[in-house]
Amino acid sequence: MKEYKTITNIKGPLIFVEKTEPVGYADIVKIALSNGEVKNGQVLDTSDDIVVVQIFEGTSGIDIDSRVKFLGDTLKLNVSKDMLGRVLSGSGKPIDGGSEVIPEKRLDIIGSAINPFSRASPHDFIQTGVSTIDAMNTLVRGQKLPIFSGSGLPHSEIALQIARQSKVIGKQENFVVVFAAMGITNEEAQYFINDFEQTGALERSIVFLNLANDPAVERLVTPKMALTAAEYFAYEHDAHVLVILTDMTFYCEALREIGAAREEIPGRRGYPGYMYTDLATIYERAGVIKGKKGSITQLPILTMVGDDITHPIPDLTGYITEGQIVLSRELHRKGIYPSIDVLPSLSRLMNLGIGPTRTREDHKQVSDQMYAAYAEGRDMRGLVAIVGEEALSERDKKLLKFAAEFEDKFVRQRRDEDRSISETLDLCWKLLGTLPENELTRISPELKKKYFKSQ
Repeated sequence: MKEYKTITNIKGPLIFVEKTEPVGYADIVKIALSNGEVKNGQVLDTSDDIVVVQIFEGTSGIDIDSRVKFLGDTLKLNVSKDMLGRVLSGSGKPIDGGSEVIPEKRLDIIGSAINPFSRASPHDFIQTGVSTIDAMNTLVRGQKLPIFSGSGLPHSEIALQIARQSKVIGKQENFVVVFAAMGITNEEAQYFINDFEQTGALERSIVFLNLANDPAVERLVTPKMALTAAEYFAYEHDAHVLVILTDMTFYCEALREIGAAREEIPGRRGYPGYMYTDLATIYERAGVIKGKKGSITQLPILTMVGDDITHPIPDLTGYITEGQIVLSRELHRKGIYPSIDVLPSLSRLMNLGIGPTRTREDHKQVSDQMYAAYAEGRDMRGLVAIVGEEALSERDKKLLKFAAEFEDKFVRQRRDEDRSISETLDLCWKLLGTLPENELTRISPELKKKYFKSQ
């Protein structure tokens, strides 16, 4: 392997090297500094005469006398069953004080795309214990369902609660959680680790942490590392893996930073034009493959800049994924946790995972009726602000009260409250019992007869 002393330019986290031998995209690079220190990098771009290398540890200390060696290999993750219960850095190195992971295999972190023909249709219901998700935006095994949050909203707590409580009911199966956090503060990292340790969730989890003061380049490999670990457990050990990625906004910011350093022509709001493709390479690694027992379910979390759902990051994420769970600042201000707003939220695969054999026969109709009554009750609030509550009819007053009860009894949960789907649906019937029976237009007479009790 040749060493080059041909660094021509250093810009941000990138170095530009002249070369004479063919160099592959995404190849690993070692840079030996004049003071004996060694840094690692990855080929970002290669042409006939110049190679662009992104440096993982930052470019400070690199000068034109530094020696560059192209290793002819891509970035790989050491994987083994011993990864369970471990906390790793964004680049896959242990940061929990434990020993190195002794690899059973070394897997390329880029992974290979799932052939659309070999994908199986997701259909197993995952119970998260959170009523607003289980009843009205059901998560199905193999789905990618993002959480759209805003700065200061409790998406971290919701993610941890889902990581702790998620299970497939009625089946004793190998269930693994891969939790990857990008661009978080030391305080948040400590909060995540403590929560995983205290609740015992760490035993079935692998945690990847990329901190805010870690290089932006490492942020770009963190989700790929997490998904490589997930694929290993899903397809080699038949595990059902839930991958939680937080916060994809920081990932996209890192993408923009690298794009600016490369002087690329920016797209919307300065993000690279290829951001859609890049996000798709992450999200599309979720799914169920025919003939394989394991599965990968993804729950990416992103904070919407300025609470704007039309911002490029949530916008492109919504195109690629199968729905979204939207957090509401208004509910958060009222002190309601989890502050999930069911009206703009949607799970496109919900109907595949619910019904008599998977959840309960009344699930779909109850969910539709709750949605309709809550939407109408919310509309009444606007009317009350104009004409006052006294001007409302009896029916309207009941719907207005239903909306308040819905938020207070159904949406509101404790952070450690794990409701079963039966408890959640029974709670729905209790709330629907406050409305006249003839208002339940979306529920069949048979189900009303079986479950409806007027309050």
